[in-house]
Amino acid sequence: GLAAPFDPFADAAPADTGEKLEQGYVHIRIQQRNGRKSITTVTGLSQKLDLKKIQKAIKKEHCCNGTVLKDEESGKEVLQFQGDQREAVKTFLIKEEICDKDSVKVHGF
Repeated sequence: GLAAPFDPFADAAPADTGEKLEQGYVHIRIQQRNGRKSITTVTGLSQKLDLKKIQKAIKKEHCCNGTVLKDEESGKEVLQFQGDQREAVKTFLIKEEICDKDSVKVHGF
């Protein structure tokens, strides 16, 4: 038989006690590097979320490399991905119900 499907968010999701994660807007930005290379940064995600797991799942799903960085100014953690992953990250966050459609802001170009 086949193994049960693996859910990367099984223990990352908050218990369904009706509490909504306290977070404002999630900003997805693109930054130009050199030539036609670019990076996508995701800021504003709740610090209660396991950003390592989210980053790992997005990397697997969209075949790009990424990292979790600490932002110098705000002191919060930021997701960073190689390439223009704005729409991919947006659809992923909405599909996994990490945040709703209205709280995601996509910036750039």
